[in-house]
This record gives sequence, structure tokens and C-alpha cells, in this order.
Amino acid sequence: MPPNVPARPSTTRVPTLRTASRAVTTANWIDNQKNLMLFSGRAHPELAAQVAEELGIEVTPQTARDFANGEIFVRFEESVRGSDAFVLQSHPFPLNTWLMEQLIMIDALKRGSAKRITAILPFYPYARQDKKHRGREPISARLVADLLKTAGADRIITVDLHTDQIQGFFDGPVDHMHAHSQLADHIREGYNLEHITVVSPDSGRVRVAEKWADSLGGAPLAFIHKTRDPLVPNQVKSNRVVGDVEGRTCILIDDMIDTGGTIAGAVKVLKEAGAGDVVIAATHGVLSHPAAERLASCGAKEVVVTNTLPISDDKLFPSLTVLSIMVGIAVGIVRRRRGGLVLDEGGLLTPSRPAGRSRS
Repeated sequence: MPPNVPARPSTTRVPTLRTASRAVTTANWIDNQKNLMLFSGRAHPELAAQVAEELGIEVTPQTARDFANGEIFVRFEESVRGSDAFVLQSHPFPLNTWLMEQLIMIDALKRGSAKRITAILPFYPYARQDKKHRGREPISARLVADLLKTAGADRIITVDLHTDQIQGFFDGPVDHMHAHSQLADHIREGYNLEHITVVSPDSGRVRVAEKWADSLGGAPLAFIHKTRDPLVPNQVKSNRVVGDVEGRTCILIDDMIDTGGTIAGAVKVLKEAGAGDVVIAATHGVLSHPAAERLASCGAKEVVVTNTLPISDDKLFPSLTVLSIMVGIAVGIVRRRRGGLVLDEGGLLTPSRPAGRSRS
């Protein structure tokens, strides 16, 4: 990590749900809040606090602690009987701990006689393990869905699944939201659309890239042909660019950035093909070590992610921009309870002001 990393930035210009939505009157919303309760795991309490502020409520107080052997204990400090409960938990490292904590919270709500339980997973854990590549492998994304259902979750709210088919793993409604519109708005504000090419990091995300291209005024497309060794995780060999990128600003899209090896290699290939500026846009900034160092030195002009996962100080670098996803999650809660909101094509409420962001 560079020694002169700036301090954690503050979020500014944040849209509010009540300003953005004209479909919910104040009286109806207040009436509908009576049995709404929001619960937060310990992985990303800042996001839960932001969502609660958007909804005009408080995060329900709870006691949560770890025993010496790693067992997790959770108890809510208020009655949850008859409530419409929303359990928000992000899943950064250590992912298994936070997943187990969310399951325990859901179980506690079920045993406390909550009327409905909705699990909010801004980043769905184990989403990359959505199918069997070879024999004797698990489908862990399905296992997570089964665990949530068994614990007592009636519904799931999540953002940008690795593949859409994961929605079918859960035996109940899934509100699959997308950050594409918010990320695209940021690109429209900061870059000249006449010189933009949307680049998919592989052939599998070309369909997503097409949506990006449409939202950016019909920008041309390109993708990177790559090979991956199924026996070696987090290592990809990028081969060549398919499409015209010479002299153009390339928007390199993906759903998540883990160690940054794939996306940093893609930037290198684009630069070798004569691309101008390269901007990386991804929903989930996992940023496992050594992602921050790779992204800071890969040659990308800007790296844009959302705060579906907490980004600690040691992961910050000068070209990183973090957009707040809190309005989208708040809309998902309201849509779950009321419906009738006017949503854009990406599944998020279109705010009347630019999306909140922070930049290091």
C-alpha cells in the first residue's frame, strides 16, 4: 500500500428516498412503518445506518458477541413479535463468520415470532460457485440459499448476483437489484460519451456490456478473450482484445473485483491494444490482498465500486471512487412492503439528485 494513502473520505450529495419517490405519501409511509424493523449484522453497520436514515427509522438495538471458541451469540433488545423484519448483513472477510451471524439473527427472529423475515445480502456469498465445473464439486450458492430458507428467511434482497440463475436457488421471492444505472450515471457525468467503448472482461459478460452500451448512448462494444486454469483460483491469463479500442476511453465492467488480477490484466491488454484512458466499474469491491496495490498501479484512470461491502482504510488508493448503494436498498425495502414505486430499468429508483459518492 502506498505510504501516502489519504484518509477515509466522507460521502456527499446523497439522494434521499423521500425526495426521490413521489409514489409514497408521508401519511402512508408513516402508517406502513409501524411494524417495520431493520436489523444489522456487525460486518457493515455503516451501510445499515445509512439505509435506516433513508427510511426514517432506527436500526433495532441488539447484543452480539463471540464466545472464546468462535460461537456467535445474538439477542435483540426489543420485541420482534409480528414485525416485518429486514436483516441486513454484508459478507466481507471473514465471510463464513458473517454468513453464520446472519443465519443466527434470522433464527432468533423466527423464534421471536416475527411475521415476515427478509434477508438483505448486498453481496451474495459463494455466488461464484453457482454450478459444477467438474465432478465431485459443490454448488455452494445453492447451499447458501437453502441455509437462508431453513433459518427462516421468507424473501431475499440482493444486488448484482454473479449469475441470474442464483435467483432460482431460493425457494421464495428474490428481489434482484442492479447498480448498473448508478455506475453508468457516474460515467456519464465524468466522461465524454463520444469517445467511450464498453469492454467486457470476458465473453460471458457481453450481455451485461450490451446494457451498459445502451445506457451510454449506444457506445461500441469490445471484449477480452481470456483463458482460466480451473485448478488455480484467482489467476487468469488475458489474451487479446476483440473490438476497436484504439484511442478510446474504455469502460471495463465487472460484477466484482476480488484480488484484482483479472481486471488488472485486462487493463494491461487494453493499453497494449492502444486504448486511451481505462475506467474500471464494478459493483462489489471485495478487494482482497493485493487488489489495492494492483489496481493502484495497473494504469486505470479510475476504479468505481459501490459500498455493498465495507472498504477499510488499507484498501483505499487515490483513483478509487465509492458510490453509496443505500438508496437502492431502501427502495428494495419499500417495494417489498408497498410496491408501486417508479423504478428505472436497472431496478433502482432514479434519484432527483446525483448518487452519493466518496472518493479517496
